[in-house]
Amino acid sequence: MTGDPGVDAVIRQWAAEREQTAEEREIDRIASAWLADVPQQQPPGIPGQRARSGARGWAPLEPADPSYLDAMRDRLPDVPYDLLVAAAGWWQMIGDVSEAEKWWDAGVSPLDQRALDYRAAGLSPSDLSRRLGPMTVLQHLRRGSAPAWCVARLARQQRAS
Repeated sequence: MTGDPGVDAVIRQWAAEREQTAEEREIDRIASAWLADVPQQQPPGIPGQRARSGARGWAPLEPADPSYLDAMRDRLPDVPYDLLVAAAGWWQMIGDVSEAEKWWDAGVSPLDQRALDYRAAGLSPSDLSRRLGPMTVLQHLRRGSAPAWCVARLARQQRAS
């Protein structure tokens, strides 16, 4: 699906957990009907970010930036929406869509949250294609090498040259 076996396994597990039996579907139908009878409350919002409607209006709480969802949907059209929302919520913490797209173009799937660890360790998307011995940094990371080890090896390599 995405080309990364770890991410593909997470997608398969996520999809399997969401498959429902007939009994579970009936329970959901009854719960939905019951909730439809409950009076509608104001949607969640953030009081510090009021919408233009004045002091009484609240800005709606978005689970993820729609620009991230659009970019992720373009790259992963077959992935369920809920999983994309969860992944986009994490990706938007690292910066704008263009930075996330650099990670994706470097070979890290939009669903792979390990890129956040790579970034925190000091790696950049351009570092993933650099060679450390016979393999690239991305190959080392996919085989289980620690991001900090890759950063240290890259620094040592720069000092030596």
